[in-house]
Amino acid sequence: MDAAGPADLPSRTDIEAAAARLAPLVRRTPVVEVDARDLGLPARRVPLVLKLELTQHAGSFKARGAHAQLLADDLPAAGVVAASGGNYGVAVAYTARRLGVAATVCVPDSTAPAKLDSLRRLGATVEVVPGLYDDALAVSHRLASTTGARLLHAYDQVEMLLGSGTLARELSEQAPIDRVVVAVGGGGLIGGVACWHRGEVAVTGVESEGCDTLAAARRAGRPVDVEVSGLGADALGARRAGDLGFAAAQRWVDGVAVVPDTALVDAQRRLWSALRIATEPAGAAALAALTTGALADPDERVAVVLCGANVDPVTLAG
Repeated sequence: MDAAGPADLPSRTDIEAAAARLAPLVRRTPVVEVDARDLGLPARRVPLVLKLELTQHAGSFKARGAHAQLLADDLPAAGVVAASGGNYGVAVAYTARRLGVAATVCVPDSTAPAKLDSLRRLGATVEVVPGLYDDALAVSHRLASTTGARLLHAYDQVEMLLGSGTLARELSEQAPIDRVVVAVGGGGLIGGVACWHRGEVAVTGVESEGCDTLAAARRAGRPVDVEVSGLGADALGARRAGDLGFAAAQRWVDGVAVVPDTALVDAQRRLWSALRIATEPAGAAALAALTTGALADPDERVAVVLCGANVDPVTLAG
């Protein structure tokens, strides 16, 4: 049933329509069932379901929302401008090249080299900005106002939630689950997933200790600024949760686990060792909710979204 929600949050009907538009353009990413013991976790009565969204175009779930944004309506001759910690920018650059649109991507100077290489290889104009994501976001606003390019947002636009909602819709067709666990940066992924499930499947978010925007917003009852630091900052490093993602989370997310950076590295290495799956730290964050014991019910059918693969595999050895 399509429960009523805030007027600007996508409904299931909206997400179904977005899925139809995106079907020819984005990948239907696979799922794999894994014995928890293979990942060094306690035995569970049912396998873990891993949603391999890191096999999506441009290496992350962001490609879904980027396609939705660039298909939304006619774009100006100046193209688009966006700010990103890396993954979203790569998705915008990939989508823009595919659709023949000029793209400028503003990134903080903390962006991982692998992501910068991808941006340049895909033909985007790259503006490296001293500071963090929000500093790059400010520059993207200035460029949009001076060039006439369409300003795109990495998480706080309806199209980003629609894209993430199509991921959740797809997963619901692929495996029966009781709970889905997703990493949280600005809230675009968890917001879209929550808008699809609408309380019928439990949704848990995972943040790193240096990037706890959604946990802080839930404590305050509204999005608030936080200090951003640590290993996940290039992908999870929004200073403030988006209004749309926060609204969806307040309505349909049952909890947010906050894990240390060491847990991100540990989850990366477990995935590489057991399955030869190469994830970036943020991409492995959802698994860290299980490796740290934040979720321990052995009877739940849990799906873990592995959302990003823009990493140099050499860093996973050891």
